[in-house]
Amino acid sequence: MIPALDLEDLRFHHPGQPRPFIAVERLTLAPGERVLIHGPSGCGKSTLLSLVTGIRPLQRGDIHIAGEAFSGLSQRRRDAFRADHMGVIFQAFNLLPYLSALDNVALTPAFSPRRRQREAGERASAALALLRRLGLGETVARLPAHQLSFGQQQRVAAARALFGQPELIVADEPTSALDSGHRDGLMRLLADQCERGGSALLMVSHDPAVALFFHRTLAFEDINRAARHAA
Repeated sequence: MIPALDLEDLRFHHPGQPRPFIAVERLTLAPGERVLIHGPSGCGKSTLLSLVTGIRPLQRGDIHIAGEAFSGLSQRRRDAFRADHMGVIFQAFNLLPYLSALDNVALTPAFSPRRRQREAGERASAALALLRRLGLGETVARLPAHQLSFGQQQRVAAARALFGQPELIVADEPTSALDSGHRDGLMRLLADQCERGGSALLMVSHDPAVALFFHRTLAFEDINRAARHAA
């Protein structure tokens, strides 16, 4: 079985630092597997995700996603590959503020016909169905993103990442602005959508309450050798 994510010998240095900030020997996710990495704020979890998604240039190591040597692609090809095969829930959301919540979600397949083909029916209907499952009705879905609350924007960002059943979903603290009810609703949707589409989920969080939605939980300090050497 080809892993959804396989990374090996990952290293990242901040400029001027003699020791690496990130040093992960191996991390593998099977298709459909949900893995949580937990640790305190500032320990490097978000930096690791930025390397996995190719948003931050990789200094050393190999990353394979869905069998493709992702880390060996050019920047242009990495961007295209990410659009086709990865859903990313950014900590800063990265929504387009003057587009509606619905249009922000439906915009995903404009960059990836492959993901559009995976959703049955018209893309706006599929996007609205996702938003409704996250507790955002049609009235809210048609508001521009800048008029939504922080928690509502977080749920829109999650729906955008889920659209089109990508092989790998990467989530950076997606429940941080949600109360316990909406947090659990979002986590149930993430888990259900991963089951439905066979997507793997790699998520980082400092909230231990979300662990029950995952097949595996890993302490960041256990997989990051740099943290152990610094201790």
